[in-house]
Amino acid sequence: MKIEQIYTGCLAHAAYYIENNGEAAVFDPLREVQPYIDRAKEDNAKIKYVFETHFHADFVSGHLDLRKKAGAEIVFGPSAKPGYNATIAEDGQVFKIGEYKIKAIHTPGHTMESTTYLLIDDKGTEHGIITGDTLFIGDVGRPDLAQHVVSELTEEKLASHLYDSLRNKIMPLSDDLIVYPNHGAGSACGKMMSKETTDTLGHQKKVNYALREDMTKEEFIDALLTGLTAPPGYFPQNVLMNIKGYDSLDEVMDRAIKPLLPDAFEVIATETDALMLDTRNAEDFTKGFIPNSINIG
Repeated sequence: MKIEQIYTGCLAHAAYYIENNGEAAVFDPLREVQPYIDRAKEDNAKIKYVFETHFHADFVSGHLDLRKKAGAEIVFGPSAKPGYNATIAEDGQVFKIGEYKIKAIHTPGHTMESTTYLLIDDKGTEHGIITGDTLFIGDVGRPDLAQHVVSELTEEKLASHLYDSLRNKIMPLSDDLIVYPNHGAGSACGKMMSKETTDTLGHQKKVNYALREDMTKEEFIDALLTGLTAPPGYFPQNVLMNIKGYDSLDEVMDRAIKPLLPDAFEVIATETDALMLDTRNAEDFTKGFIPNSINIG
């Protein structure tokens, strides 16, 4: 099966690109969507769908710009209520990419709309699962993010849903399926993620603490909630942007990038409270920089 993991190390984020017979799909894209569009052009393919595993908290997704620029249809899992037009898949609904099939499996727990996508190749063989933040390599998604947006949810309730999703929807699947998660080590969406970014489901059943067969629901909830640190403060804002919609990145850049001549820059720097960021790498910064500027490489 032709599937490509597009990994962004600084966010420990994995998007996925699938193509067959001139049709393509992108899963969980970053906000800058041109790389996905360019990738499809290499295959002379049209991006038919952009699948979202859930409303992301750690980044703003590129689904809206992909719909605008590539004509892709946005797909969310059951119970999702976005503030824009999108297809809300039913549990078990099948989508086609050329001769490939994508089956939506509702797996609430990390968030209530969280959905795993089962990948089926052109011969009808089940190949793998794109799990979003439901199942990581070595870990599972933290269950305390959605409660910051939906007040009636508690982390205990979400953890209970996740236990059921893993045991009733994920673990019965074939051991030879490849697990394609949304994040790896370094992400704040879990606490014990591996640096590996794929694995077989069978191996995860052996080594992932959250998939231990003899674990009770109470033990699972306790293990999942123990040691959770507070999520970054921007997470709730990102979730709302992904739910309600946002301005196109092109529009944001057009508004924001306003080149200044040196004299104008000096006036702003000395007569206002403007914050100056120097985004060069640290070695170049140390050779010389504008006074009071802050280096964030």
